[in-house]
Amino acid sequence: MSNIYILEPPTSGKVLLKTTVGDIDIELWAKETPKTCRNFIQLCMEGYYDGTIFHRVVKDFIVQGGDPRGDGTGGESIYGEPFKDEFHQRLRFVRRGLLAMANADKDDNGSQFFFTLAPTQELQNKHTIFGKVTGETLYNMLKLGEGLVEDERPVYPHKIIKTEILHNPFLDIEPRQKEVKIVEKKTKVRTPGVKNFKLLSFGQEAEEDEEESTSASKKYSGKSKSTHDVLDDPKLSSETTRTEENTEEAEEPDPEEQLENIRKKLKTDHKKIPIKKSYLHEEELNEKEKKREEIKKEIENVKREYQKNKLKRDKEIKEDKEKEIKKNEMYLEYKNEHNKYKEMATFPKKGASREEFTLNLLSKFKQKLISAKEKDKEEEHDQNEVEVEEDKDKEEENWLTHELHFKDDAPILAKDANTKGDDWFEIYDPRNPLNKRRRGEASQNSSKN
Repeated sequence: MSNIYILEPPTSGKVLLKTTVGDIDIELWAKETPKTCRNFIQLCMEGYYDGTIFHRVVKDFIVQGGDPRGDGTGGESIYGEPFKDEFHQRLRFVRRGLLAMANADKDDNGSQFFFTLAPTQELQNKHTIFGKVTGETLYNMLKLGEGLVEDERPVYPHKIIKTEILHNPFLDIEPRQKEVKIVEKKTKVRTPGVKNFKLLSFGQEAEEDEEESTSASKKYSGKSKSTHDVLDDPKLSSETTRTEENTEEAEEPDPEEQLENIRKKLKTDHKKIPIKKSYLHEEELNEKEKKREEIKKEIENVKREYQKNKLKRDKEIKEDKEKEIKKNEMYLEYKNEHNKYKEMATFPKKGASREEFTLNLLSKFKQKLISAKEKDKEEEHDQNEVEVEEDKDKEEENWLTHELHFKDDAPILAKDANTKGDDWFEIYDPRNPLNKRRRGEASQNSSKN
């Protein structure tokens, strides 16, 4: 596997895809495939892939995406037309995690791309390899191939949430500006309608009224009209009346007087205006409050009954357990030992009390040793009468009376081989002449007989 990485050329660009399965880091071969990488980075910069799905999944083969339509029929390049393939000798479909362009035919590349999930050597020199997935994000990319698939279409497709350019090898790339089409609204010219008074039964009167209104409008065009101008009423006059203007200027008040007035206003107690309560629907409100109180009381009673029943049940359970414990003697012994060891395990905190506690434990242990030795001396006389089973039970306590004896380093005298003792071992050598003679005598005696 390391040989593959040695053969592949170094990368010179990096893009991050944020997907629903996690981040996917992509490194690009911008020097080997400049057109393809320029197209991919430009589309990422403009947010072309944001929200697009991975519409095609072939398990253990590829995962395809990059189509804004989501069906594999859409997608355009930044060049306005499909661009040519870019093959390189050192870029081969020999492993998973490679990024390549998807196309329908030769030199038919747009915006769609795919990831390889396994070695796909049958795609060599058919699709342009321009990137690879790096780091632990490879495992996120492999998750794209998981899930339910029907006819190479995922039932629940994963999405590209956002794209980020971490390292741009093409510094001259800038996002394109979208052309905004301004739609001009055409104003329709309305032709004035012509009134035909002959169709009406009162056509002559209406025609006369229309002539008077048109003449008045022409006469007073550009001037404001009022009832004085239109109506011939002697009570109404069109002449304006002049009002006498007060030429005397208002005297400005002194600042000291203003301050005194303000102080007087502050000193005077403002009477609070009584707010009249609305007594509408009081009966309904009172009934609702009574119902609420009744419901609260019921809830409290239910809670009390529940607590009483719970306490009774707990007491009954405890009593039943105690009865069972009293019946079972083995369980009683176990509980007593358990409580004993619990008491022994409870140590006081550090300090004077802890020291006293340890000294008391030491004195108890000494007394236990002394009592065990005394018992051992008393029982030495009756060892033959004790049964074997009782000895096995007392083996646990024998370690208290056990004594440690070392070997004597005094010189040991050599034993005489001829003296018979407890450790005497008889040696018989058939080659010994004495033994031969004895055997000869024995054979002669047997022949005589």
